[in-house]
Amino acid sequence: MTERAAAREWLRQQVQRLRPHPAGAKGESPVVLPRPTVAIVTDSAAALPPEWVDELSSHGLLTVVPMPVIIGQDVYSDDDAELEAHISLALASGKSVKTSRPSPGQFDRAYKSAADAGFTSVLSLHISGKLSGTLDAARLAAERSPIPVEVFDTETVGMGQGVGVQAAVAATLLGKSPEEVTQAAEQAVRATAIYFYVPSLEQLRRGGRISLASSWLGTMLDIKPILGIKDGAVVPLEKIRSASKAIARLEALATSDILARGAEGTHVSVHHFGNEAQARALGDALTLKCSGLRSVTLTRLPAVLAAHAGLGVLVTVVAQSLPDVASA
Repeated sequence: MTERAAAREWLRQQVQRLRPHPAGAKGESPVVLPRPTVAIVTDSAAALPPEWVDELSSHGLLTVVPMPVIIGQDVYSDDDAELEAHISLALASGKSVKTSRPSPGQFDRAYKSAADAGFTSVLSLHISGKLSGTLDAARLAAERSPIPVEVFDTETVGMGQGVGVQAAVAATLLGKSPEEVTQAAEQAVRATAIYFYVPSLEQLRRGGRISLASSWLGTMLDIKPILGIKDGAVVPLEKIRSASKAIARLEALATSDILARGAEGTHVSVHHFGNEAQARALGDALTLKCSGLRSVTLTRLPAVLAAHAGLGVLVTVVAQSLPDVASA
């Protein structure tokens, strides 16, 4: 199933489950789930499928705060339609590409909008505090929010963060309490593993996401690393001598993880930037090798992450299957 179709089908199922069920043969009362009271806020590093975000955002349930990307002297929002082309050109030409945290004012507006929409609290889930100052901005805004805000450090990125958002959405759709919504997000995030390959460590070094020594080693010896996220930071997992072997090893690590969990209950996301065909081949290989795998979602790596990972990055996010409101 394609990314777009999977996103629409998941949301369709959840909305359908929220509708009152007709009375049964014995005249039972319709089952009506309570109105959600917890709004969800996140940032664009979560790499959520756009169609999924659009539908929930239209109901005020979910707000994704865009993160700024700085190319030379120009500042772009992560939701700029032309940003991918700008970043690709800048990275290819060696031009400076940096990122920054959203402003506290952006979170002020998100939290106020949630209050205005009738929500009584907010769960604000964000990119690892070790990789961005986004949490600090959210916490500043939370202190002056008109309704209570719980700011949660997911200690991860991409759909590792995104699955936490999805779990939180599923919980709040059921009318769960703020504590239960936070718990659902935390459980989903903690059960997620990220493996990724970057052709060059230079962008990560420039952005301060890895040490200078690690970058130098990778550049001088032409090592192609497999990296991961541990305790909120980028960590080396394996050092491979060639790009082809590194991608094969990335596939093997993800396959092993999927099979160990049980493919039927696992969802996989593959992020890419500037190499969609390569990502699609990786997704097809995982589907072939992991019988029973429900779906592999392909998404472009958010610009704010691609600015650090560079062109040609491949990311696999192995997580529990998308939350199902019916069984929550």
